[in-house]
Order: sequence, then C-alpha cells, then structure tokens
Amino acid sequence: MAEIINLNRARKARQKSAAKAVAETNRVLHGRTRADRDARKSERERADRHIEGHRREDDHD
Repeated sequence: MAEIINLNRARKARQKSAAKAVAETNRVLHGRTRADRDARKSERERADRHIEGHRREDDHD
C-alpha cells in the first residue's frame, strides 16, 4: 500500500522550500556584509562633513 500523506502539508512544505530557495538567491545577489555597510556609512558621513565644511555662509539675513 502507498503511504498516506496530507496534501495540505505537502503543498505548504513545497512552497516553503521554494521560498527558502528564492531567499537564498536574494541574499547572494543583494546582501552586504556588516563591515561593508559600516564602511559605506562612514564614507557617506565623511563626504557630508567635507561638503558641509566647504559651504559658503549667506549674509543676506
């Protein structure tokens, strides 16, 4: 005799494994490491400070 399976459980398990596969590919394509995020943040802050330091003062008040 064949094994009896719950079709709802089988369907949900198949969807869950497909979602995990999609998530894994998205992590590979779009993911960045913590060090990369921190480096980009510090670079952006340094650039903002540099630009702000070269801003002219308006005396038209």
